[in-house]
Amino acid sequence: MVMPPSARFHPTDTQHSKMTNPEWKSVGNGHLEGPIPVPDLDASKLTVTLSKSLKPIPYPESLVFGSTMTDHMLVASFDPVTGWSAPEIKPYGPFTLDPASSCFQYATNTFEGMKAYIGPDGAPRLFRPEKNMARLARSAERLALPPFNPNALLELIKKLVAIDQRWIPGIEGYSLYIRPTIIGTRSALGVSASDHALLYVILSPTGPYFRTGPKPISLLAAAENVRSWPGGTGSHKVAGNYSPGFLPQRMAAKQGYDQILWLLRDELEWKVTEAGAMNIFAVIGREDGDIDLITPPLDGTILPGVTRESVLAIAKAHSAGKLTLPGVNSTQRLYPQERAFTIADMDQWLADGILQEMFAVGTAVVLTPIGRVGFQDDVKKPARDLVLPLHEGGMGPVSRAMWQMIVDIQKGRFEWEGWCVRCEE
Repeated sequence: MVMPPSARFHPTDTQHSKMTNPEWKSVGNGHLEGPIPVPDLDASKLTVTLSKSLKPIPYPESLVFGSTMTDHMLVASFDPVTGWSAPEIKPYGPFTLDPASSCFQYATNTFEGMKAYIGPDGAPRLFRPEKNMARLARSAERLALPPFNPNALLELIKKLVAIDQRWIPGIEGYSLYIRPTIIGTRSALGVSASDHALLYVILSPTGPYFRTGPKPISLLAAAENVRSWPGGTGSHKVAGNYSPGFLPQRMAAKQGYDQILWLLRDELEWKVTEAGAMNIFAVIGREDGDIDLITPPLDGTILPGVTRESVLAIAKAHSAGKLTLPGVNSTQRLYPQERAFTIADMDQWLADGILQEMFAVGTAVVLTPIGRVGFQDDVKKPARDLVLPLHEGGMGPVSRAMWQMIVDIQKGRFEWEGWCVRCEE
């Protein structure tokens, strides 16, 4: 139905100014509160258009991370006058966007990484998805993108996963990767926040992130580039944090390293921050036989990873006797610590014989051991390797126990604190 001109919304000058620089807030009542209330993302308005021609499922062993997409995707758009559109699940396909869109010009893009697994009951499940929704909302706010109802988006993702659950591989180490994304679509070159946006979710079946399996990875701690800095966007999952790392990663690979160990200069020391796109942990032996499990603090330069938070929580639960990590003595305490450490600290720990393990964690990889770290503070000189202790099978006892516990929870073999959420149509 076409509305007559007299019935259409005509913003005043003041309203137009507020729409150009909106400050809405999602409060969960179906509308975004702000200068001009508009509809929030609403899962009850979902429409579903199923694909008439389903794709063949590839052999799991042939999967390359993020290269194969499922049959459907979730899409919703935001307009400053009409708010969030009715969400739609429809066949996977390309978008048409204006070349001047904000996402192309100013990287107004944020995203999340999640996974779905098949549980023992045959139903797909998500691992701590509310954490991803909260982080996506924070990242969108940091880029001044329109807000959305995180609970509504989670319900929509669960429906999408349920529809495409045939794509979830049943093989150990495989899962369905979920990529919720919000991009700014304001079609103007003015340097300002995007008051238009596109929210979409795509799915990709995936196997082990590193084809080497549990083989320890190598890191190049190069001092020439930094991933994030105080006051920046390092604690948010935004596109602009990733592409500047591609060249340093290529340079590291040319020198024979798997990933970059990101550092940040602190007075006279090089602080460790992240490993590639992963959070990092050090396992330090104590004089009393217990273990310090150390990871850099969330100081604004570190991404608050869901797996990172889970490792800290599991370590605390083990020490409190609420669960027992497989292969770790129940009387051996793990003391999770969020504190800064440096390359010099790592060097000293190795010299003292107390650095037992290091590992990196993230949604895509879950957990991977670290075997050596090359430090290069002068690009004219070769890197100097810090070689970590070797362990049978690649993983040390703590990293293997953490990996096994997290995977058991994700797969539904061990129920813990309601961390897994079922997906149902």
